[in-house]
Amino acid sequence: MTAAVDDDVWAAIGDPTRRRMLDLLLLDGTGTATSLSEQLPVSRQAVAKHLAVLDRAGLVNGTASGREHRYRIDDAQLGRAAAQLATVGSDWHGRLRRIARIAEEIERQTEKRPSRPPRRNRP
Repeated sequence: MTAAVDDDVWAAIGDPTRRRMLDLLLLDGTGTATSLSEQLPVSRQAVAKHLAVLDRAGLVNGTASGREHRYRIDDAQLGRAAAQLATVGSDWHGRLRRIARIAEEIERQTEKRPSRPPRRNRP
């Protein structure tokens, strides 16, 4: 691979609840654990823990807003994650093309072999 893949970012994005939270933050611009929990099937405490994971991965930034923290997407980090995904996708596309060429070559070689007559069972 040409670009380093940030495992912490992909571990954070790998969770469906956190991906949904990122979607909501992208739509709304900002959100708190309370506002996000009202839109998700998890508790406020669970949302707060998920936000902490996203914050450690650099995908969101939180700022104090009264008793809560208001979170917003870190556009630069999300852009880097998208670039990493594109690189990984391109790398795998190349690998799969090589596997397909090998499989096609094996198939061609198999078709070129003369077929053997069926074996007879001996009494």
